[in-house]
Amino acid sequence: MRDHDAFLAAFDNLPRGAYGGTYDGKRYRIVKSILVTGRSQKLEAEELGGNDYVSFNVYRLTGGETLLKPCEMSVEKVMDFVLGVTAD
Repeated sequence: MRDHDAFLAAFDNLPRGAYGGTYDGKRYRIVKSILVTGRSQKLEAEELGGNDYVSFNVYRLTGGETLLKPCEMSVEKVMDFVLGVTAD
């Protein structure tokens, strides 16, 4: 599995809200939402003109721990996307 700290840093650097981005030469519509005063975050990315989809939640737990919960996909797919996507 990839480095969890690198994933969190890349995730935190992605902007909030809705925007476009490029991953693996494909265009995506990305929405990053912040819930529960920042302790819960969600990212959804839909490939434009294709059928790829990435969706997951990040939970910031008391004590500094972080929990990554992909939505019906592998942790590796989520980490690869976040580490490789370039936001507009």
